[in-house]
Amino acid sequence: MKRGIAVLASVGAIVAVAYFSASKWAIRHETITFHDASRDNRPVAVDIAVRRDKEMQANAGMIKLPVAILNHGNTVKFTEYSFLANVLAARGYEVVSIQHDLPTDPPMVTKIGEPYVGRLAQIQRGVANIRFVVGEMEKVQPNADYGHLTVVGHSMGGDITMYFAKQYPDQVRQVVTLDNLRVPFVTSGKFKILSFRSHDPQFKTDPGVIPSEDICEKEGITIVKTNFHHNDMRDTGSEEAKASIQGMLDKFLANADSNDIAAVETDAASPPKVLDPGPVAPFVPVGNEPQPVKPLTH
Repeated sequence: MKRGIAVLASVGAIVAVAYFSASKWAIRHETITFHDASRDNRPVAVDIAVRRDKEMQANAGMIKLPVAILNHGNTVKFTEYSFLANVLAARGYEVVSIQHDLPTDPPMVTKIGEPYVGRLAQIQRGVANIRFVVGEMEKVQPNADYGHLTVVGHSMGGDITMYFAKQYPDQVRQVVTLDNLRVPFVTSGKFKILSFRSHDPQFKTDPGVIPSEDICEKEGITIVKTNFHHNDMRDTGSEEAKASIQGMLDKFLANADSNDIAAVETDAASPPKVLDPGPVAPFVPVGNEPQPVKPLTH
């Protein structure tokens, strides 16, 4: 079965809008700012989204919440992906959206020929933010499963997501990216990957980032080719784009192994230790690029 998937039909999009709009009342949002003493007391703000009933069950020690980490794109704020956070929270996840950039950070400069066209430092900073925030969240909500993360990201946040998954595969349950352009996909098959791709002449994916169709099929990578622009994949995007992405994301979560995505029993084994960072290819290959994955025709 081909891994490319066409965009949801308009009827499905309308149903998704109605479903997630009705679910919002049950989701609590809270913003917290942590300070990382190991990095000159760097402030790292997070927005937490969680279903109130699931949070109550976790606080009572009845369940452990599955955890999703949400990573924003360059120049976009961590609060601009509520349409994604609400889908995950409605499914019972504790969703933690991280603010990776600060006004005092040096500007990101694209340099052809350097690792990820000069963005390696920003990507590594994002990974450091994730690790720091996970440690702090364990204090805020200890009844959550921080050893098996669902990591999600758009654009630059998608590159941070994929880089984190490459370095710490045993801490990752599943990966969702929206138009990550620089960091090649993880192809180890250790977790399922869902990736939405835009149709936008201004934002081109680097050669070698997306695996071939055969590798996608073998390693559990689902590519969703859309007709949306790169910047439609956030709260300011069109309602059609957001509803389609919400519907497909919810379907991906629903079709995953229920033992993997459901709230974890309190007697579950302790989460695995974080691995030391493994090698991550700093450059994508040039030439012999795989052909784009074709969408299904139905």
